[in-house]
Amino acid sequence: MTPRQIKLVQASFAQVRPIAATAAELFYNRLFSLDPALRPMFKGDIARQGQMLMSMIGAAVLGLGNLERLAPVVRDLGARHAGYGVRTEHYATVGAALLWTLEQGLGPQFTDEVREAWTAAYGLLSDVMQLGAMEAASA
Repeated sequence: MTPRQIKLVQASFAQVRPIAATAAELFYNRLFSLDPALRPMFKGDIARQGQMLMSMIGAAVLGLGNLERLAPVVRDLGARHAGYGVRTEHYATVGAALLWTLEQGLGPQFTDEVREAWTAAYGLLSDVMQLGAMEAASA
């Protein structure tokens, strides 16, 4: 990711933060419409799950400026998610739901450049999470 992309992701997430609960609801509704088979993986309160999701995204977005520090945390997150039954193919669905949610939440401020920045950020983070999942599987 370029420094400009990092700034775009951080600035756009700052705009989403005030509507975090709505964004989380939009995300999960979209995720489950894209792949209804994912719904049973979420056993707890979905509103609470949404709070954790937005908190995790916020921490990851903030950490984009220091990837050496962020990578081990994201790798561990991937290992935990593998334990929940998350498979490689789920990452593309989650990415599609995330980009759609950002587009809904940001409206016209979700420019092509912002989309590309988020695509790069999600690609990086999901790659590191999948690495953590593979490491957990081989351990």
